[in-house]
Amino acid sequence: MTKDQIKAIAKLVVAVKERNGKPVNVYVVAATIESFGIREIDAKEDYGFESIIHLSNYIYKAYDAITLANLKNNNQRVAEAKTYKRLALTEYITTKNTKRFIVDYTSGLLHLFPVFLQVVAIILFGFSLWTYSHFNNLQSTAVVLGVIIGFISSAGFVQVLGKQVSYYWYNKDYHMARHSTIQIIKNGTIAILGFFIFSILINFVIPLYSFLFVVITFIYALFIGFLLLVLAPLYALKQRWMLSFSVFAGTVLALLLHFYTDLHPYFIHWTGILVASLISVGYIYAFFHFKLKNQTTVKKKPKVMLSLYRNFNYFLYGTFIFLFVFLDRMVAWSSTLNRDIPYIIYYEKDYEIGMDLAILIFFLLGGVMEYAIHSYIRHMDFHQLQTKYSDFQDFNDKMKRMYFKHLRLFAVSAAGIAVLLYLIVTQPWGYSRGFDEILSPLSIKVCILGSIGYLFLSLGMLNVLYLYTLGRHRKPLVAIISAFLVNFIIGVLLSRWVSYEYSVMGMLVGSLLFAILTTRETYSFFKKLDYYYYASY
Repeated sequence: MTKDQIKAIAKLVVAVKERNGKPVNVYVVAATIESFGIREIDAKEDYGFESIIHLSNYIYKAYDAITLANLKNNNQRVAEAKTYKRLALTEYITTKNTKRFIVDYTSGLLHLFPVFLQVVAIILFGFSLWTYSHFNNLQSTAVVLGVIIGFISSAGFVQVLGKQVSYYWYNKDYHMARHSTIQIIKNGTIAILGFFIFSILINFVIPLYSFLFVVITFIYALFIGFLLLVLAPLYALKQRWMLSFSVFAGTVLALLLHFYTDLHPYFIHWTGILVASLISVGYIYAFFHFKLKNQTTVKKKPKVMLSLYRNFNYFLYGTFIFLFVFLDRMVAWSSTLNRDIPYIIYYEKDYEIGMDLAILIFFLLGGVMEYAIHSYIRHMDFHQLQTKYSDFQDFNDKMKRMYFKHLRLFAVSAAGIAVLLYLIVTQPWGYSRGFDEILSPLSIKVCILGSIGYLFLSLGMLNVLYLYTLGRHRKPLVAIISAFLVNFIIGVLLSRWVSYEYSVMGMLVGSLLFAILTTRETYSFFKKLDYYYYASY
């Protein structure tokens, strides 16, 4: 048997496999060979056998144990993959709910570790990566405004970056994932620079703050915004440990510089943020370099207009979410009712403390949201495999019951977190011990109202996570814009007519509206889940 004949037999084995999978007997092999147009004379000349039946016997017997036993055609592979997935999901979905909840809840909290780390640092040391307890009100105004601008100006890009990079990552298109990462970070940075130039021009025409104040605010905005932009890909690429490590390294460096050098806190903050950013950038570069080193195919760049169309709603949603979160502070700090302020927006410590405590509700509910969305995806994958097409209503009903179960878990968790927050505010081991001061009545009032607001905001954001899984992105955008307008109108009116701290009521009512609108839409979504599931693929 020549080398060419051996190669020909190997190709024939593959052809038999693709046509029939594993053949039942030798006659199936013979029939398949004949269906390829191979004649008796071809069996001798091309394959070195006297006849087709001899060739079939050789293929069936010689390759049965080592080759044909494991050969399957496409239909068999698809069927076995579905069976395997069904069995795997059955085991996955029947894992004890308590264990699954603990794993997902912990994962959700770890995603918020960078923010949690800043809270711990400021409580223990009075200093963190971008805050300092000994800043005066004017310094705090510049820093907080810078941080807020950094969050808002980068929010839309972060949202798009997460969606775009995740899409390419799951499709193993690493070239496009890298291209999107670089392009979005670049565009986000340019947007922050553009906002700075715009602010300089406005401040030149209407001198609201000193030039130095504007520069300090901008540097914080640029560094914070850039940090958020370079951290976002790590989340999308499932490299979340590096996200926490880079922020941890920057925070440790900032604390060391604070305690062992005479550098001004501004420069320490900028150094720490920059180091955290550069660690992330270096890791992203190395990560993509490793993924792409064996890939030579260069993908075409995405069409700009198509990318804008696909991501526009996500960009606006991300921007409005952060506008909504920080709006009440801007409204309160710009009110002159019951307070004298030297600038159009001026930091107020008691209000900020109240809202910082209230936002613990949102952070601690992050783990519940993580569990809920993972549970939803697991159940959806499982039930769509188990349910016949004709029984689509049963599929919708099962998923709807799961949604209500998640809402009950959300409510129970919120009640437990509320008790914890109450103890932090009232007990001697809580806030007063960490900061060596007693909470003012204004801070407590803002904390209570803000906590209720963040509770409803968290519920609304959970609903949006469900909707986003199957591409329902327009209604969430309408909901957050409506909530933003309500937040602004009620906040401005109450902070000017009653007292400045009542701007938090705008946030509370806006969050309630956001929760109602998204809950209504999500309920409708689950009633027609089969349709949305089919339409998304």
